[in-house]
Amino acid sequence: MATATYTIKQFGIVSVGKFFALFGLVWGFLMGFVVAVGVSSMGSVMGTHALGFAGGLVALCIMTIIGGVIGFIGGAVVAIIYNLVVEATGGVELDLEVKGQV
Repeated sequence: MATATYTIKQFGIVSVGKFFALFGLVWGFLMGFVVAVGVSSMGSVMGTHALGFAGGLVALCIMTIIGGVIGFIGGAVVAIIYNLVVEATGGVELDLEVKGQV
């Protein structure tokens, strides 16, 4: 198979931000679930299970949202830094395989 070399010269800041935001949402949901289980198990200590369940649900929602926001901001910062550094380094080269050619 033939290969072609391409160089990434610039990342779209919003595009990378959205990509990282999705990872942040998933990570925030997973960590929020862990915290929610811990908080909801505290219901018996707080005197009511409903309060523990509600606290766990709030923790899950907040951590998911915060994960998405921090993921977007982090991704945007990474794209900005890459775009600044690429001027000095020339970019990242990728060797891609060309399919369908004989």
